Amino acid sequence: MLDIKNIHKHFKGNEVLKGIDLSIEKGEVVAILGPSGSGKTTFLRCLNLLEQPDQGALHFTDGSLDINFAEKITKAKELQLRRRSSMVFQQYNLFPHRTALENVMEGPVVVQKKSVAEVRERALKLLAKVGLQDKADLYPSQLSGGQQQRVGIARALAVEPDLILLDEPTSALDPEWVGEVLQVLKMLAAEGWTMIIVTHEMQFAKDVADTIVFMDGGVVVEKNNAKDFFDRPQQERTKQFLMQTKAVEFEDYCI
Repeated sequence: MLDIKNIHKHFKGNEVLKGIDLSIEKGEVVAILGPSGSGKTTFLRCLNLLEQPDQGALHFTDGSLDINFAEKITKAKELQLRRRSSMVFQQYNLFPHRTALENVMEGPVVVQKKSVAEVRERALKLLAKVGLQDKADLYPSQLSGGQQQRVGIARALAVEPDLILLDEPTSALDPEWVGEVLQVLKMLAAEGWTMIIVTHEMQFAKDVADTIVFMDGGVVVEKNNAKDFFDRPQQERTKQFLMQTKAVEFEDYCI
């Protein structure tokens, strides 16, 4: 569905991404793992131009859209890319002055210019899908963190994207709310949504992802199917990361 080639990104002379390549098939779930500062979030933000890569390219394999980041990107191409992808953020990024329902309706009404009646019906169905049909008229301040993030997921689905980008969707949640969000993501994976998820939830990545990408220092260190990645890692840096992760999980269990 999508080929990503040689993505580079600098911030104030610091090279954060050093040539990232990734191919994604329709319906594939890709989990991106790695230590803090490895470039995971920057890479994700580059995919819908929240950050402008310095070089590299995106190619939709159906021939509908090609973007060369070394060239000036037209507004039309920028809008076309953003209409084909949705982002779910760490901190929810809901409009505080809009209800849950209005947050879900915002994109299709404002960006896609669809009718309010049509969008309202679908938005209510999406809130029901994420278990929030009774919260439609509540504002973000009246919702728990897990509920806000589920509204964020419903909002991402509302524009019917080809690709959903999720940036550590559980990292800002209290432990009691993590499970409810992960259950929704498991449901979306089972339904065949194409997703790239930056996450630190190892068991979730193992259970749900088709492909694991491990990044460190702005490069892809290892890429493999989930089973082989966790059971038979190939690179020493990957093995070290997984051992450290297991040690942290054990310490958390013992507290």
